[in-house]
Amino acid sequence: MSEEEAIHVADVSEGIGGDATAEPGSPVELPVVDVLTGRSFITGKSGSGKSNTASVVIENLLSNGFPVMIVDTDGEYYGLKEEYEILHAGADDECDIVVSPEHAEKLATLALEQNVPIILDVSGYLEEETANELLLEVVKQLFAKEKRMKKPFLLVIEECHEYIPEGGGMDETGKMLIKVGKRGRKHGLGIVGISQRPADVKKDFITQCDWLCWHRLTWDNDTKVVGRILGSKYASAVEDLGDGEAFLMTDWDESIRRIQFHRKETFDAGATPGLDDFERPELKSVSSDLVGELESISDEKERRESEIADLKQELEKKDRRIADLERELEEARDLSDMADQFAQALLGKAEAPYRGGGPSRAGVPERPDAGRPDGARDGDDAESGDQSVLKSYDEAVAATEERAQEADESGTDPAAESGASAADGGAEIDESDADAADADAAGPAPESESGTPDDVDPVTRDDVAESALRFDDAIELGTREAVIEELRSRIEALPELSRGMLRHYRREGASDPVAAHIDAGGDGDSGHAYSRHRPIRRAGLIRHAGRGSYAYAVPDLVREAYADRLDEGQVDEIVRAVERVFVPPAELHYPPDADPADVEGEAGTEADDGTTLEGADGATTEGDEAAAEREGDSASAEADESAEAGETGEAEPPTDPGLSDAARRFAERSER
Repeated sequence: MSEEEAIHVADVSEGIGGDATAEPGSPVELPVVDVLTGRSFITGKSGSGKSNTASVVIENLLSNGFPVMIVDTDGEYYGLKEEYEILHAGADDECDIVVSPEHAEKLATLALEQNVPIILDVSGYLEEETANELLLEVVKQLFAKEKRMKKPFLLVIEECHEYIPEGGGMDETGKMLIKVGKRGRKHGLGIVGISQRPADVKKDFITQCDWLCWHRLTWDNDTKVVGRILGSKYASAVEDLGDGEAFLMTDWDESIRRIQFHRKETFDAGATPGLDDFERPELKSVSSDLVGELESISDEKERRESEIADLKQELEKKDRRIADLERELEEARDLSDMADQFAQALLGKAEAPYRGGGPSRAGVPERPDAGRPDGARDGDDAESGDQSVLKSYDEAVAATEERAQEADESGTDPAAESGASAADGGAEIDESDADAADADAAGPAPESESGTPDDVDPVTRDDVAESALRFDDAIELGTREAVIEELRSRIEALPELSRGMLRHYRREGASDPVAAHIDAGGDGDSGHAYSRHRPIRRAGLIRHAGRGSYAYAVPDLVREAYADRLDEGQVDEIVRAVERVFVPPAELHYPPDADPADVEGEAGTEADDGTTLEGADGATTEGDEAAAEREGDSASAEADESAEAGETGEAEPPTDPGLSDAARRFAERSER
């Protein structure tokens, strides 16, 4: 390419601002080197011919084998493919290849090293940030490669006011274009900016331009820019320019000419649609090798994105698993704390009759550790507790044998000390003699009232073992009243809406907090649901059932309180007594999954057995009173049978000559 090589793009026109030295119709040529490496600005209102001017310049450069890159913001330059083999890259399906910022280096390589003309169509990108990033990376690559190659190359930017605005808000892409305008010429990289609003384009760019084309402008702000740069007579004349007519200002010949640009020869895709049918021209295809190279980049990008998506999905799974484990750990801690509190409460209620310095209950010795905090034993574990009981057992037996031996040697009446033995050693008194039991409970009787030696049996190893075993069972299992009172107190401490959620869990068996919250009268907000769900969970009244659901746990708490020694009928009875504090009376006698509308009823609804249920305030109903009466009758019958067996001597004697059953069970428990 010689320095004198030029392209013919227009002819001289008549009118104000015309070149007095040239006849109208004389050819206007632009030097190729100055066009490729210079800075230019083409402006004019919509329909004045500015895009046609840019296309005419580009067609002439392509016809002479000079590559360009066109940044097409409106998708109107693909018509060049009617005549020229040019790569159309962008985001639309009509493009030869869909590109992204990852393709920037390859696009710059094709343009500069392989001399491939490119239309970079950014009109199809839905995200403006993606289009800006693509343009920024391409311009960076062109600028960097041109520093080394020094090859004349032209970059055409449509709607340049969007990238280099006069006001604030210019991003990295605009700053890079300004950098090309100021420093690109020395590297061989030229730039043409096209805009219909010169007032909106940064003046630092316009004032750096080597050649400018001013097509028709009518807005005052735009004509004022013409007046400041060309002069006042041009500011008024620019409003009267015809289509395709412009004032051309060039630095290389320091002239201002009024010229008429030629019409473009390729399909005008930017023309305003008319009533005639739109006919798309036949466009040239680019080499499959070029597209293949770019497609390989796309495939690599898709592969990386797929791998990243898989890794993100795996990471999300792990995060969810970690969250589940943390939630389960928190629930386990809550359940552990609840179990400790529950055990302490039951232990405290069961130990209450045995504490203090007063006399022990009939048949149950005082615990050596009765004055300590709840449940504390020597060594703070079951083994040390068993050892302390065994120690008391050995001491009691030794003391009894010693007193019996002294009585044999001295001939004194052992009945004189029987009351003290019963009180101090925890001896069991024959239950058939109620008066003797009352006397033991009140304290040691005077020697004159103690009776004959035949009235009181001596303390044996079996007696001590049986008493210790019964006391341990009482502590471990608690009492019915203690269990009911503890669970009721937990439920009564709940907020009203939380009790409604607990009722939902009772009815459904297993459910999730949001469903329970809605059923109880709350909304569907998960934050509200879990905040009102937390008191129920921390009270241990529900338990995690997996996958975000929870199950009703009151029956399980009753079973655990009695160490699974109750049958289901007894469990149901206690559970029903607990549930009266939050479940309507009628609903207590319906299946848990019954429709709430079917079980709504007023206080006083008749139960299945004909008894009348009172309110859900925990008061004893007629059914409870009847059950208590039946239990009392059963206990009395058992006591009568036991008394008859003792009087008639029909009780079955132990078959094992060694320890009794009570002592053997106690020993087995100690071994465990």
